Amino acid sequence: MERPELPLAQLHAFVVLAEELHFGHAAARLGIAQPPLSQQIRRLEDKVGHALFTREPGRVALTAAGRELLPAARRALADLADGLSAARAAGSGRIGRLRIGFAASAALTVLPGLLRAFRRRYPGVRLDIQEMTTAPQIAALRDRTIDVGLLREPPADEPDLNFRTVLTEPFVAVLPSAHPLAALRSVRLAQLADSPFVLLPRAAGPGLHDQIVGLCAAAGFTPRVAQRAVEWQTVCALVETGLGVSLAPASIRRIRLKGVAFRTIESGARTRVAVGWREDDRSPLVAHLLAAVSPAPESAR
Repeated sequence: MERPELPLAQLHAFVVLAEELHFGHAAARLGIAQPPLSQQIRRLEDKVGHALFTREPGRVALTAAGRELLPAARRALADLADGLSAARAAGSGRIGRLRIGFAASAALTVLPGLLRAFRRRYPGVRLDIQEMTTAPQIAALRDRTIDVGLLREPPADEPDLNFRTVLTEPFVAVLPSAHPLAALRSVRLAQLADSPFVLLPRAAGPGLHDQIVGLCAAAGFTPRVAQRAVEWQTVCALVETGLGVSLAPASIRRIRLKGVAFRTIESGARTRVAVGWREDDRSPLVAHLLAAVSPAPESAR
């Protein structure tokens, strides 16, 4: 197909003249003098190879060629206007697609408010949300399969990634309701030394896993792991069956299971949730999400 070379100014002048059917009115609407308008129409007619208007004293009318060209010219100008509008919206981050990874515990804390605030300000942005533990989020950020992550205890040795803390919260002991320590309001970590533990695999979240093991070591024992589980819901369910106890972020108390008791840990240790993104990412969508993230609050004790 032959590629047409029709300057937009000529198409615009043609459409305006076709709507006004008066050279003086069309020139005034375009903000130019009549001679330049006549020249643009002549050049366009030369490209088409046929007259687009009949010109008689006091009367201008479209020819058959002009009537055929008019709908296509209007579509071309409208498509260009739509394209420019979409490009500006994408460039400013008002439309597009943002891929977010999140740790399950973030869904119990910062994620709902963050998504509500973002969607309220940028309803045209499509959000693709994936539940992922910390280690897979780090890999996904590096592989560019997600744009932003909400993860727990991010690593300190990721030079190409940035992290900002959005939440800190204490740990709680997760106990079977029948456990002797469930009768207490708070427990010391050393009191859990003789109980088997249900812990997440280190590969899923090295930072949180090592923090829990480190807290136990500071209390004078190494946790005896009876079972591992990736999801906190599963950890709590396994604790409910009596397979062991666990340490978890305080927000996990929102998981309601009749056979599980959550008790405050006296150590005062806290765990953090952070937002993570690539240092070289200049996407306005990422910038908008980061702007919507509130400063790190502390959860209720």
